[in-house]
This record gives sequence, C-alpha cells and structure tokens, in this order.
Amino acid sequence: MVADKTQTIIAAGCFCFCSIGMLYFNKIAVGAFPLECSLVALQMAFAAVSLLVGGWQSLHVGSAKDLLRWCMVVPFFTGMLLSSILALKHASMSLVITLRALSPLGSLLVERFYPDPLEVSTGVVLSIIVMALGGTMYCSQLDHSHLQGVFWVILNAIIAVCDRLLQRLMLSKDQNPVDLSKTTCTLINNGCGLIPVAIAAYCMGEFSEVPHVVAQLTLWHKVVIALTCVIGLGISYCGIWAQSLISATSFLVMTNANKFVIIGIEAFGLHTKVLSRTQTIGASVTLIGACLYAQARKKIEDKAEEKQPILPVQNGAIKAQM
Repeated sequence: MVADKTQTIIAAGCFCFCSIGMLYFNKIAVGAFPLECSLVALQMAFAAVSLLVGGWQSLHVGSAKDLLRWCMVVPFFTGMLLSSILALKHASMSLVITLRALSPLGSLLVERFYPDPLEVSTGVVLSIIVMALGGTMYCSQLDHSHLQGVFWVILNAIIAVCDRLLQRLMLSKDQNPVDLSKTTCTLINNGCGLIPVAIAAYCMGEFSEVPHVVAQLTLWHKVVIALTCVIGLGISYCGIWAQSLISATSFLVMTNANKFVIIGIEAFGLHTKVLSRTQTIGASVTLIGACLYAQARKKIEDKAEEKQPILPVQNGAIKAQM
C-alpha cells in the first residue's frame, strides 16, 4: 500500500512538472512557430523516434486485440494536442487553465458507470461546484476578442475528458485493462497520431512555409521548440503512468490544480496578462476548489482503507477454528 502511494506521488509529481513546462514553453513556441500542425507533428515524431531508439526493450504487446483497443485512444490524444496548441495560440494561459477546471464535471458522471465506479461524496460534488463558480467569475470579465479562444479551450476540455476516460478504462487494473506496456501505449499514441497530424499540416499548406518560418527563428526560440519536444515525450509517458494509478476525474483535477504556477508566471512574471480583481478571485476560487477536491478524495480513500482487514483471513484457519 505504501509502495503504491509512493508510486502515485512520483508519477503525479513528474506529470505536473512536465505539464507546467509544456504549457509554458508551448505558449512561447506557437508564437514563434505559428504552424500548429507542424509543431505538434515535430513533437510527436521526436517522441516516437526516441521511444523506438531508447525504449524498444520495454515494448510489450499482449495481443492484437489489446493493440486495436488502445488505438481508439489515438484520435482523442491527437485531437487533445492540436486543440491545446490552438487554445494557447488564441487565448491566455490563465483562460485555458480556468475553463479546463470545469472538465472534471463530465468525467465524474461517466466514471459512475465504470466496472469499478468512482465513489462520490458530498465534498467531491461541492468542490467541483466551487471550481465551476470560479470559472464563471473569471469568464464574466472576458472581452469579445477572447471568444475564439474560448471555443478552442472548451473543445480541448471535451476531448481531454474523452481521452482521460478511455485511458483510465484501459490502464487501471480494476477496470478493463489492456495488456500493453506503458512504453508501447506512448509509442502508439505518438506514432499513429503523427500520421493524421502530418496530413493536416500538408493540407493546410504548412510544409511550404516551414523553411521561411525556421529562418526567422532566434536561437532562444529553437531551444524552446527543442524543449517542447523533450517535455512532450515526458508528459506523454508520465500521463499514461499517472492515469493507470488514479481516476480520470482525479487526473483532470490534478492537471488543473498544478497550473496555479502558470497563472502566477503569466500575470506577475511575464506581465503578458493583466488580471482584473474579479478574474484573480475567480481563478483563485477555481484552484481552491481543486484543492478541496483533493481533500475530499483523500477522505474517501482513507475510509476505504479502514474497511480493509489488517490481516488476510485464510479459509484453512477458519475451518481449523470451527
């Protein structure tokens, strides 16, 4: 039990670290390299090649059925990456963070119908309501120039919920897992997802613009794009690792809560976003709700542990006593 908790903390910590870095550097990268599909294709190609070269020994496929089942995740994984890039291009990071804080509402409802349903308490429901109120406060102060950004953020949140729900169903031991290694799942997501992204880049005429855009890049921008590739590999693997250990709803809450650092960086570090008092309060309330959710989930897990027997009871011992 202690080992499982330690693994969960490490996996969640690694994912949060990569998630913060990816959001920050992607925001810079898409501004310097405004070819969204080509940028995502580059990140996916780097991840796929790195896994084939450095992780081929850990590849494992239990059966063709498991392989095909996991392929259902690929469209949602690819759509999540593309919509995330577009959301960052047309909206501020704080808007992306705050609106995505509403995503656990959808996953919470769906996970109630899983083979091992997610237990829901009053505290869980109230914490998500707090997040929704915070998001509403933040959006109430948006001007019309952000409307296109709101569309991409909402689309990204919907696709992200579907992606996490599917991954949870196929990764968790107590649901309906596939017999694939984490390296294999990561490779399939990036390798297979690369194909439609590359086709989209070609159809949008991005390939012809790549030489001109690359020529305009500064050394710093090249370093940033390289970092997004490395961090993209990390977040792909750590996301699968963490998702195999926690519920989809908890995963979405975790990804939203760790973005508090990003809001601080954007508003007080980069000075690229000026938040009104209402927006600051709304973003803070949303993230407080995420912290309350974590506490509510911890109480549920503690109660579940208390119900478990301290020592396993063997049938033979029972019969001997009788």
